[in-house]
Amino acid sequence: QVQFVESGGGLVQPGGSLRLSCAASGSISSIYAMGWYRQAPGKQRDLVAVVTNGGSTNYADSVKGRFTISRDNAKNTVYLQMNSLKPEDTAVYYCNAAPGLGNSWGQGTQVTVSS
Repeated sequence: QVQFVESGGGLVQPGGSLRLSCAASGSISSIYAMGWYRQAPGKQRDLVAVVTNGGSTNYADSVKGRFTISRDNAKNTVYLQMNSLKPEDTAVYYCNAAPGLGNSWGQGTQVTVSS
């Protein structure tokens, strides 16, 4: 089963930007919808953005207008551009199919928004 490796997280000030990348161990072209998820301490993992093979996107209300998801099937990579970051965006971010493939979760990448 395909595995995902997330990168690009870090510490950023409120209002800043980060670009996350998710590299798949195999082809993602057969996966209709890819998503970015996040999990804050003590909370459940939530889906925040989805992109289909056709390029359609959908976002959680909390990130709409600030985050942009995209995918490059030729590179087997999914991206999440995050702008105007807020402290409440602090979480570990994961990518996976949407809905998620149970054995494909990676380690995630930590995003911390703090001054």
